[in-house]
Amino acid sequence: MIEVVWFKRDLRVEDHAALSAARAPVLCLYVVEPGYWRGEDTSPRQWRFTRAALADLRTALARIGLPLVLRTGDAVAVLADLHARHGIRALHSHQETSNLWTYARDRAVARFCRAHAIPWAEHRQSGVFRALASRDRWAARFAAQMAGPILPAPRGLVPADEPEGAIPDQPRAWNPDDGLLRPQPAGRAAALGLLESFLSGRGADYRRGMSSPLTAARACSRLSPHLALGSISMREALQRVQAAQRDIAAMDPRARPIPLGAAQSLASRLHWHCHFIQKLESEPELETRAAHPAAEAARRPTAPDDPALRAWAEGRSGLPFLDACMRSLVATGWLNFRMRAMVQAVASYHLALDWRASGLVLARLFTDYEPGIHWPQVQMQSGATGINTPRIYNPVKQGLDQDPEGAFIARWIPELAHLPPALRHMPWRGDGARGYPPPMLDVAAAMRAARERLSAIRRSAGFAEAAARVYDRHGSRQRRHGQDDPMGDRARAAQRAARDRRQLSLDL
Repeated sequence: MIEVVWFKRDLRVEDHAALSAARAPVLCLYVVEPGYWRGEDTSPRQWRFTRAALADLRTALARIGLPLVLRTGDAVAVLADLHARHGIRALHSHQETSNLWTYARDRAVARFCRAHAIPWAEHRQSGVFRALASRDRWAARFAAQMAGPILPAPRGLVPADEPEGAIPDQPRAWNPDDGLLRPQPAGRAAALGLLESFLSGRGADYRRGMSSPLTAARACSRLSPHLALGSISMREALQRVQAAQRDIAAMDPRARPIPLGAAQSLASRLHWHCHFIQKLESEPELETRAAHPAAEAARRPTAPDDPALRAWAEGRSGLPFLDACMRSLVATGWLNFRMRAMVQAVASYHLALDWRASGLVLARLFTDYEPGIHWPQVQMQSGATGINTPRIYNPVKQGLDQDPEGAFIARWIPELAHLPPALRHMPWRGDGARGYPPPMLDVAAAMRAARERLSAIRRSAGFAEAAARVYDRHGSRQRRHGQDDPMGDRARAAQRAARDRRQLSLDL
């Protein structure tokens, strides 16, 4: 009999509750699932990052005397084969909040385990809670979970006798050339190095630098793909940042490697990381259905080959700053948060595309695709939640604000590099755009039309009451310093919805 540790989005050996709970003989298993990689939201860039992280995990497991067993196929079939040959005494894994495909797969694994009387222990690895009845006191529960001890890599475990298997080059037949030119290094050493370099000086301009794509790639932590695959645990990252906060606060301000506010901001964003994943954990259908029923009723499907969708996705909209952001994302697999919000908002508001269609494009382009963050954010930036103030970004003004000299535009749109800075943002005012398309829309008119559509949805009968129900389920209760908000209730959500019906907040 063996105990199986099933690795999923937790590719490390430190602070790994599932691995620490297993008893000999132990089989460390990763299943490469072609069904998952055939999904509309997966891509070669994500697999390449995963493949490198798996190679790193295999090395880390070897150091503690355990092989990483790789199998390709259906998870239930793989477990059934192992059970038939070895007998599985117990299955250990971390709780996973991912897309609907993995949710259905986990339900199938649970049925298999029940049918064969195999105990399946799913350990919590972050501040996301399964079967959470209410968002009240979530922040306190998050803080308690994050304050727990960091588990060292276990030692002395006896491995099961099972051949390792190779990590496949690709899990399905696809063209791996998806335009990624600058992949981000994977693995635990890369994750730890990023965190330490941020805290030792790279994050000094974090609060100001995170907004512009010119500075964000360096100023931001860049931990997101490592957190998505679990090369470092959320608890490890947050406790290290909290320790740095204490150290920085005790220093002479002139000797601080980064401002105290930068460390505080990073800690806050790690909190929000789990806050958003909790939304999808509590309501997995948010991947495909708008949170607010009025927004769902107003949706109109967008075909994958829609010309406007393709032009937006490929950076051919004729709006230079928007196109530069999309071309940068295609080439690097990463974009800073404010620009992610802008490109999604333009797709949903200006182009009136279905958020699901544009969200799938972005999911495939993000190396750090985290469904629990991605889909709630896509809905938030598309006005589909009913509880968040809509922000209709003006892509021209955003470019002038975040890239005043047009340097980012010139880097990613060489057709415009010869123009003076002002014309790089608005080449239609001149006649020197070499091979660059004219704008596919009038920005001011598109924004007016978007406001009218949003106003109609928010004037619909029962909007405020439905928004209150959404807030009950998903709204943040956090006020300050990690404390829950005792005033967060249906009345607050209804007040917000009523306010938003009167006036939309526009980022002009």
